Amino acid sequence: MTYRIHWSLMSVAAAMLMTACAVTRVDPPAPVAATAQYKAAGAWKHASAAAPVPDDWWTLFSDPVLNELQRQLVIGNENLRSSLAAVASARALYDASGSALWPTLSVGAAATRSDSPSANSGDGSSRPVNSLNVTATASWEIDLWGRLSQARTGAQASLQASADDLAAVRLSAQALLVQTYLSLRTADAQLAVLARNVAAYQQSLTLTQVRYEGGVAARTDVLQAQTQLKSAQAQSADLTAQRAQLEHAIAVLLGVPPSSLTLASQASLPPVPEVPQMLPATLLQRRPDIAAAQQRVAAAYAQIGVADAAFFPDLTLSANAGFRNSSLANLFSAPNLLWSLGPSLTQAIFDGGQRRLASVQATAAADQATSAYRQVVLTALQEVEDNLVLARQLQQQAQWQGEALEAAQSNLDITLEQYRAGTVSYLNVVVAQTAALSSENTLLSVRNRQLAAVNQLLKNIAGRWQPVSAVEAGAARGDAL
Repeated sequence: MTYRIHWSLMSVAAAMLMTACAVTRVDPPAPVAATAQYKAAGAWKHASAAAPVPDDWWTLFSDPVLNELQRQLVIGNENLRSSLAAVASARALYDASGSALWPTLSVGAAATRSDSPSANSGDGSSRPVNSLNVTATASWEIDLWGRLSQARTGAQASLQASADDLAAVRLSAQALLVQTYLSLRTADAQLAVLARNVAAYQQSLTLTQVRYEGGVAARTDVLQAQTQLKSAQAQSADLTAQRAQLEHAIAVLLGVPPSSLTLASQASLPPVPEVPQMLPATLLQRRPDIAAAQQRVAAAYAQIGVADAAFFPDLTLSANAGFRNSSLANLFSAPNLLWSLGPSLTQAIFDGGQRRLASVQATAAADQATSAYRQVVLTALQEVEDNLVLARQLQQQAQWQGEALEAAQSNLDITLEQYRAGTVSYLNVVVAQTAALSSENTLLSVRNRQLAAVNQLLKNIAGRWQPVSAVEAGAARGDAL
């Protein structure tokens, strides 16, 4: 049975695209479906506004240590701090774009003393001239063609994209922390398994040596037992190093030196959350990377409006007022008042095609952003589908591997009894012990992969899932992938 996600959203993808582009005078190209199947179903549709990523989605794994590590992550992670600074920068640009809509006012003062031939007296003597000026200038660009408002719209979209990027970095860091932590717990469990097997191999070596000294077993049996024991001890040393590296990786994620973090061993994995058979496609609307791509489309189309506004004349209202005199005493008096007031209209007549090329470039950038947005959505669909299938298949694999482990343990118990009775050689014991250890390690690896698949699925849908109801599922069967 194939488990798929209900994609009333191939739809949701272009939905956000159409919403993003509605802010400009330029109509964006209509989204196209990825396959003929989607074309027939009208796959690209409008979507509602993006929802925020649910808080504490990792609590689905029910691990208090993980919960505490996640709390430390959002405080100390350096990548999050870098993204937060990028948001602050984008906010400053957005505020600056709003300031451009308002008039500007400047004041100035100047004092000069000059001498020139025209200022000389008839007897050849020089008479320097003083000049004192106090001025105030105001100007206001009238946004007749929407250039400034489009620039502000683009800056707002860029600001939101930066905020979505921050959310995406936070989500990725949280998911990476979950995965690294689960791998560390898997290493703990495997170390515990090796410890038990080392103890069992030591007992087997002792038994074999006793049998060898009694003339019942061959010297090769003792060597095989020693080889098996030392190999298990070597595996334990290698796994201990891997666990230390995972612990160091967690410390770096938390923004602390690797040597400062120590996590107590915990030889058990959290239970694997049950994965729904079908998920509503609208869950993808809260993915921050999709939201960021949507906002970049909006910003790109706003730039088309900015570029096209350059074809129209700029209208500016300006006013100047001030006082000028040769002495400070009578500077602020009516006879020394100077002022000017009036509009100015500026229109470029010839620019070598720069405005046209700027418009072409803006349009090409918008097309590029649109394609990138669609690709992000399609990739998101693939990621969810992959991990839905993987989670289900690993569940079946874990069940079979558990049964294989039970059989290997039973075989080992029987073989050990037969060896003690002298009916089989020690080689049979080695084979049985190796099979049991391999089966148990494989089961732990499968469970780790299960947890990883669930973690990735939670990341792919940006948080907790909300299973499709029976009614929704029935209505969605025609649209399901």
